[in-house]
Amino acid sequence: MASITKVQPVNEALDPVARKDTALNSPQVSLIVGGLVVAALLTIYLLATQHISQPILLIIGLLLGYTLFHARFGFTSAFRRLASVGNGQAMRAHMLMLAVAVTLFAPILAYGYSFFGTGVAGYVSPVGVSLVVGAFVFGIGMQLGGGCASGTLYAIGGGRTVMFVTLLFFIIGTTVGAYHLPFWTEEMPAFEPISLATSTGLGYGGAWLVSIVIFGLVALISLVIEKKRRSPKMAPLPSASGWKRIFRGSWPLFAAAIVLAVLNAVTLMVRGTPWGITSAFALWGSKIAELFGVDVASWGYWQGANAAMLESSIFADSTTILNFGVIIGAFLASAAGGLFKFTKVKVGNFFASVIGGLMMGYGARLAFGCNIGAYFGGIASFSLHGYIWGILALAGTFVALYLRPLFGLSVPKSNDSVC
Repeated sequence: MASITKVQPVNEALDPVARKDTALNSPQVSLIVGGLVVAALLTIYLLATQHISQPILLIIGLLLGYTLFHARFGFTSAFRRLASVGNGQAMRAHMLMLAVAVTLFAPILAYGYSFFGTGVAGYVSPVGVSLVVGAFVFGIGMQLGGGCASGTLYAIGGGRTVMFVTLLFFIIGTTVGAYHLPFWTEEMPAFEPISLATSTGLGYGGAWLVSIVIFGLVALISLVIEKKRRSPKMAPLPSASGWKRIFRGSWPLFAAAIVLAVLNAVTLMVRGTPWGITSAFALWGSKIAELFGVDVASWGYWQGANAAMLESSIFADSTTILNFGVIIGAFLASAAGGLFKFTKVKVGNFFASVIGGLMMGYGARLAFGCNIGAYFGGIASFSLHGYIWGILALAGTFVALYLRPLFGLSVPKSNDSVC
């Protein structure tokens, strides 16, 4: 009789799931074929109608989604484990990811390397009330919504039904945030964008060294907290073995951290800016609002450089293509592991997803991005706002630990066997 163990679920919001073993199910071949057909058709369409960078970004998105799912590389769960029981395993993976990212971003940004001669620019945004409020609100929202921006996309790819609710209200929230953004950026106090590389005299070499020291300190502090609190370890993932693990998972967190950093650097060189997610949600929501007669083009958010995005097809938007790729990539990964299935939506989860999605969407616009654009992309770009985003999102997580049980959502406990 096989012993019962607990493994990580598909979605970040759930407790570890009891199973008799950690072996994966058989591949869902028909789903894999269907996913590959969709990816191929979309690639052909992009090749025929868009710049060559768009199909390349779709492929990058596929790889991002595949990686996120295979490692269950979470931002929401990483923050929650650290805040609730002091487990810093995933946060140390974040630090490794960021260390690799700044190492790659530094020469790219310093010398302007790009594949198509478009130039490159990191995500360096202002530090002010908008950032503080937005990141804090996002931190609460991602704990209620069941996943951050990337977590929402890869959970949808895995068939987590309630995440469609989160995504819908994420889009609504970020569209309202786009409408309100001029108030937060023009009427509220803020400092100019601060780059550790270009605003301090350190240069990219000095900023890289400071960044590495910071990541090392965070990792060390997480180890001290973990030892002091005797934190439960993370539950294992269902996994294939041997070479099959490459295609059917699971991947160690450190491996996924390196892959995500490399893919973000490639994204920077392909489209000229790092990986982002939520600007596409604002675009989708605004286009839908236009269909209902809303004069979206008059909003301050859609003036200047953004105006062309609103007037163009969504298939011309590089962030949209990356998002499509992440969903399809996660779908392929889940089907390869025999894990894709639609799940039931509970009343508590539904309302938590509505509130969480709205808060994440609104917070992401105010904070100039989400866990990917602001935290990952901002820190990789040597922007001070990325660090502040992480601190405020963690503060929001602490608040959300008291709110999650109101919706029937779990919070890890120190006496759990795994978290």
